[in-house]
Order: sequence, then structure tokens, then C-alpha cells
Amino acid sequence: MGCVGLIFSFATYSSAQQVGPLKPPPPASSPAPPPKPTPTLTNATSPAKAGPATSHALGPLPIPLEEAVQKFAAREAAFKEARGNYTYTQMVDVKDYGPAGEEGGNFHEVRDITFTPEGKRFENVTFAPGGTLQFLQLTPEDMSDIKNIQPFVLTPEQLPKYDIKYVTHEPVDELTAYVFDVSPKQVEKGKSYFKGRIWVEDQGYNIVKTYGEAIHGIKMKKNGDGQLFPHFTTYRENIAADFWFPTYTHADDVLHFKQGDVRLVMTVKYSNYKYFGVKIKVGPAQTDKPDHQEELK
Repeated sequence: MGCVGLIFSFATYSSAQQVGPLKPPPPASSPAPPPKPTPTLTNATSPAKAGPATSHALGPLPIPLEEAVQKFAAREAAFKEARGNYTYTQMVDVKDYGPAGEEGGNFHEVRDITFTPEGKRFENVTFAPGGTLQFLQLTPEDMSDIKNIQPFVLTPEQLPKYDIKYVTHEPVDELTAYVFDVSPKQVEKGKSYFKGRIWVEDQGYNIVKTYGEAIHGIKMKKNGDGQLFPHFTTYRENIAADFWFPTYTHADDVLHFKQGDVRLVMTVKYSNYKYFGVKIKVGPAQTDKPDHQEELK
């Protein structure tokens, strides 16, 4: 699953706070027959292939593209530092459905992102009853994507890795936003990237919504088996001052494995944001501790 994309490998068949104005859609009902496949984002200039339908354009960028990109990237750097000083709860729920639409199982997990008295950051799993997914298998890449791809953060340090194209200027609920398409310039083995569309509100240049998929440098096996990546939408809300934090990610996609289609419905909710008040650097999680805690340095 990215705090924030999800990745799944085919198991059974292949061998094995509402504060801001952006309102997430209601959870998908289930069970239900597989929907039509979500189109892959291939055309950087086609809004119809990048999530919800867009409305009429409001106008061009008022400043050069490079300047606009630098402005929202700077806001992203400030947001990343601010969020690193907050505790919160993350809930992940995944359901899978077989090729004929039959209901499979689910994966459910709740974890608290918190701090020790010394100010070290930890992820503490508070609820994990054990997954019952039948047609999909979660991988380490999936869990990494929840942290790094789904709550996509595009800081100045990340800009050299991506091509960014301006698409339009349009309403988003009670806001108006500049819309950009983002794609990796190259995909290196063992690394993950975001490919899709971002909405940047036009007052403070904060990213308020993303739609896309995780791209990984993973080769498919000779028999065609491998990991596939669903499309997801992440919404942010105005949680603190003028910072917009991710609060909701949703995916409802059909993955086209060689042995058959599998539908997944995934929801990630971020809640209970509370300011802790320490300055830290957030990096890759260490190996799980026996008490289900992960220290983040």
C-alpha cells in the first residue's frame, strides 16, 4: 500500500476532522461487481484520464511555470517540517474481490504515530487482527507506499526527479486550484515514485489533492506475475495554521493480472493530529520492535 499509494502482489492466482473545505467521497459500498478499469494516466494533457472530471478552466498561470513550481515546493518543505512535529492516528482498510466479483477478505490496521518522552518518533501498531485477503498479498513496498507515495510531498529536493506540466486552473470544492501533471523522469531499480496529478490552491500554493499511482523500479517475472499498482486519490485539509495535512486516501481499482482481474478497495484515514513541539527529521522506518513500535529517525 503510499501516508499516503498501495502496491499489491497477486497471491491466490499467481502462487501464493473535517476542517478544510475539501470533502472526501463516501466509502465505496461492498460487495459489488468489479467496476470498469480505471484508466492509466498516459496523456499528460488529458484531464479525463486523471481522476474526477474537471470543470471549466479559470485561466492560465499568472506567473512562469518555474516560479509556480518553486513556490509550491517551498510550501511542501515547510509542510513536511510542520507535520513532523505532530502525532496522529493512521487507519488502513483494504478489501479484495475476485475475477467474478466475489468478495474476498480484508486487511485492517490502526497505528499511532507518536513520540517518546525523549522526542524520538515511533509508529505504534494498536490494532492489527490479521489479514484475510484472498486474491491479493500485501508486500513491504505496499506499506512503504502508505508512508511515502500516497501522502505525496514534492519538496525542492524532489523536483529534479520529476517532469511537471501545467494543465489548468479550476474549482475544487470551495477552493480554486492550479492543476499540474507530475511524472518521474526516470525510474531507478529499487526506488518508488509518484505519477499523476496534483491540485495546488491558488492563494497559498499548498497542495490540497493528489490523484495517481505509485511507480516502482521492479521487474515483472518471466511468467508475467508481479506487483501491480492501483490509482488512488489523497485529500488534504487545513489542519494547522496555513498548512494542509493529508486526512484521507481512497482507491477503488481493478488490477489486471495475467491470471485474472482483481478489484481492490482501499481507504487510509489520518486523524487526531496533535502538536508535539519537537524538531526532528523523519526518515525510513527501522525494523519492527517486539512491541510493534518502529522508531523513525
